Amino acid sequence: MTEYGRGEGSEPWHPEDPLYGNGGWEGQQADAGQQSPYGGQPQHYPQQPQQQYDNGGWDDGRQAAYGQAQQQYPQHDGQYDQHQQYGQQQYGQQYDQQHQQQYDQQAYQGQPQQSYDENGNGWATGTQAQMPYPADPSDPYGQQAAAYGAGQQDYYGSPDAYPPPEPPGRRRAEPEPQIDWDPGPDQGEHAFFAGDDDSEDDSDDPKGGRGDRRGRGDKGGKKRRSGCACLVVLLVFGGGTAGVAYFGYQYYQNRFGAAPDYAGDGTSQMVTVQVPKGAGGYAIGRLLKDAGVVKSVDAFVSAQEQNPKGKAIQAGAYLLKKEMSAESAVVMMLDPKSQNNVQVIPGIRNIAVYKRIDEKLDLASGTTKKTAEKKYKSLGLPSWANDNDDIKDPLEGFLYPGTYPAAKGMKPETVLKEMVTQAAETYGKYDLEAKAKVLKLDSPLQVITVASLVEAEGKTEDDYRKMAEVVYNRLNLANPETYGLLQFDSTFNYLKNESDIRISESEIKSNKDPYNTYTNKGLPPGPIDNPGDVALKAALNPTDDGWYYFVATDGLKTTEFAKTHAEFLRLKDKFDASTGS
Repeated sequence: MTEYGRGEGSEPWHPEDPLYGNGGWEGQQADAGQQSPYGGQPQHYPQQPQQQYDNGGWDDGRQAAYGQAQQQYPQHDGQYDQHQQYGQQQYGQQYDQQHQQQYDQQAYQGQPQQSYDENGNGWATGTQAQMPYPADPSDPYGQQAAAYGAGQQDYYGSPDAYPPPEPPGRRRAEPEPQIDWDPGPDQGEHAFFAGDDDSEDDSDDPKGGRGDRRGRGDKGGKKRRSGCACLVVLLVFGGGTAGVAYFGYQYYQNRFGAAPDYAGDGTSQMVTVQVPKGAGGYAIGRLLKDAGVVKSVDAFVSAQEQNPKGKAIQAGAYLLKKEMSAESAVVMMLDPKSQNNVQVIPGIRNIAVYKRIDEKLDLASGTTKKTAEKKYKSLGLPSWANDNDDIKDPLEGFLYPGTYPAAKGMKPETVLKEMVTQAAETYGKYDLEAKAKVLKLDSPLQVITVASLVEAEGKTEDDYRKMAEVVYNRLNLANPETYGLLQFDSTFNYLKNESDIRISESEIKSNKDPYNTYTNKGLPPGPIDNPGDVALKAALNPTDDGWYYFVATDGLKTTEFAKTHAEFLRLKDKFDASTGS
């Protein structure tokens, strides 16, 4: 025998063996002298002392040879059949767990336990032995084998019962649950596709049953629901495809396509576009697009870059046509005829500026001058401007040099106000009140007046600082050269509204106008022109070399300076020789 108490097993059962599949696990009990269906050998139980059970419990003093008193069941008697049914019952489900534990620990204590041979030889022990003790009436499982099955419920014989357990080697895998791939509305179908067809079916066929209504709903409702679902999916995917295509096209056009542009020189409709200072190509293109001149900003920028003179487009007003090609718009803006601007150049007098504004606005001559005389207080002059009654034009010196829009349809005060505003902003960058005190001047307006004299008398930028020193030196009443007299021809020309005139000594001495610096000491009442930025900076930072005199020796471009009256006379002779006088 092996160490498990049994010999080597026979060959596996042949399927034609009448006992094949009928014994062992399902409760088949073999006779003690007959071959075991699991091991092929008679089963033997070792002799072990066993406590006998009576109605009062286990008797510790009475021992019985369990193996000798074991009964053997005939194979075909009723007790065996009932015992076989008992083996098929759900023992653990019906029996009380507490009583079961007591029964397992006491009734079977010392008995050989059944174990399964891993080598496939079946269960190690043979048939179950009958216990030699009287049945407990309160224990449905503790009766004799002859009593089993008599009046007991069959837990495995009914059609709906659980199948009997099988050994591990013969167990089959549980079948996977079948999935219904056509669920109805009650089986998880989405409400969007399910709809509400029952109400419609009830009204159509009140006599029909639920199956009839559902059958018709499946034929018609599902088709309608499927059609709606397909339509929604088609619309969603179609719209997404169209959106992707549109944005893809726009991306391609922006990155690689030509910018939208008009063709030709434009229509007959004219429009004025004002370009502010500091505006670049994109800003100008935006203004032109908003005015309907060009079709896109990128088209204008591209045309401006391709034109060699495109960067020369400056601030100002331009008279252009609508729906022009970008190339034509650039060419037209470079043409002076299309530029509706008034250009204020450094040193120009107000009277000349008024005339230009009248021409650009297509107004009668003198219209802008009259507007300036009436509305100068509302144009934004600084508080320190127009500080005396002798000033001929309160706006003189405040029409700051630059280019300003002046197109037909605009009002003169609009153009003038922009010029005055620019002057006030520029002068405001300097602390003119403090500068005036340093320079021994009475007001900021006198600083602008000095700058206007420097602008009028100077010829080059190198002369401006020397010219400013001449003015300040002569204003000193204690100077030994002029004793406070400026003696500038430019101030006399201003009061005469003339330029480059030869003034006789008798005429000069007879004119007592406040702007005549030959007969009046100090500065004139106000500026005599509109100084530029260079002249203003020179007036604020003059040289300190001792200059008192200056002469344009060639009459035009060359100015020479002198410190004494004797040096001045030599320069004057040089001037007379160059002009033939």
